[in-house]
Amino acid sequence: MTAAGLTAHRGGPLRGRVRAPGDKSISHRSLILGAMARGRTEIEGLLEGDDVKRTAAAMAAFGASVERLGEGRWRVEGQGGFSEPADVIDCGNAGTGVRLIMGAAAGHDLAATFTGDTSLRGRPMNRVLKPLGEMGARWICRSGGRLPLTLQGGGLKTIAYRLPEPSAQVKSAVLLAGLNAAGGAEVIEPEATRDHTERMLRAFGAEVQVEVLADGARRIRVAGGQALTGASVRVPGDPSSAAFPLVAALITPGSEVTVEGVLLNPLRAALFTTLQEMGADLVISDARDEGGDRVGDVTARHSALRGIVVPPERAPAMIDEYPILAVAAAFAEGPTLMRGIGEMRVKESDRIALTAAGLAACGVGVEEEPEGLIVAGTARGNHPVAGGARVTTHGDHRIAMSHLVLGLASEAPVSVDEPGMIATSFPGFTDLMAGLGAAIETTELDAA
Repeated sequence: MTAAGLTAHRGGPLRGRVRAPGDKSISHRSLILGAMARGRTEIEGLLEGDDVKRTAAAMAAFGASVERLGEGRWRVEGQGGFSEPADVIDCGNAGTGVRLIMGAAAGHDLAATFTGDTSLRGRPMNRVLKPLGEMGARWICRSGGRLPLTLQGGGLKTIAYRLPEPSAQVKSAVLLAGLNAAGGAEVIEPEATRDHTERMLRAFGAEVQVEVLADGARRIRVAGGQALTGASVRVPGDPSSAAFPLVAALITPGSEVTVEGVLLNPLRAALFTTLQEMGADLVISDARDEGGDRVGDVTARHSALRGIVVPPERAPAMIDEYPILAVAAAFAEGPTLMRGIGEMRVKESDRIALTAAGLAACGVGVEEEPEGLIVAGTARGNHPVAGGARVTTHGDHRIAMSHLVLGLASEAPVSVDEPGMIATSFPGFTDLMAGLGAAIETTELDAA
């Protein structure tokens, strides 16, 4: 038995200018807020990956008119709230989508059943269900808070919820539920997480109060009974996606790559700071404000990298980028220590374990910790990364793309299985990389 995979080969330098696909977090939120609002929402630059398409379909199921007008251009006509869906809401692989949609749906008097693919059905929903339950939502689900899950919303009361661990998804779910809760909702986050929900709620006409407390925590409040109004949204390039061609350029000799229109929100751009601390020739130009956020063009040139200790408090601002950071660290001189990243274990997969396994299979020294990863850089003495492995991804798109980038600069090719999942966040990844000069081809792999 064989199965289709992707294999990356070492080749010449990568060169060119590209635009990253639209930011996934903002794409999900633009559709959800547009459906909750009354009136028309026009969206440009929407990420048209599988995850976001699932959210678009869900918003139509909850009563909004959702129409694709052209590449990245979508229109949502909201009715000022959700109506009860007639069928099961299948969120595919979209963890962000299902958690935010459950928060939004909890504020309405309706019952909705959610499911997803094998990966999503195995991921815990308890962190979102706990505060929604305290507000008055009810549900029935599989053990461990797993999908399929039927949620009964409506009649919510106010909550003041302190996040036990940093999570923009939990924060956002509570705030969206709070819009239709008596007394609204308050979330206290000890560590700042991505603030797209707060920014976008304001753009849709909601009043949002953000206060920094004496201990450095952030308190976010929304009043109940607020009506949202349709808005225009321009989705910037996703920094998590931009990371792949940029790191590929940093580790491939002779390369220079520019990714245009990348989101530079300080709560999302920590990877760029980290790479610069490692010695990366990474330059940001044409920084500008678009749609209430900072965007700019990011240029990466091949660089001699060095290992560093990544501050644990930086994790919330780059939690999705640690797999590709670990690839950069593999080509650095000296070890790179990444700690405070336990959140990676409950993503689409256990990303700490899969990153460690993939690097080890490619000849990179790596040590896995409960909430950390230590990568022994191979650059000292010009020792190359061996590569030559078939990496098991468990259907995780970021694990797949990260190891394909590694294969572009390793001695022997690197293959990944289940490459179709890359489309969940980065449709057109292989074409974009090929346009820069990368050698990535579809291959037949022996079925495991």
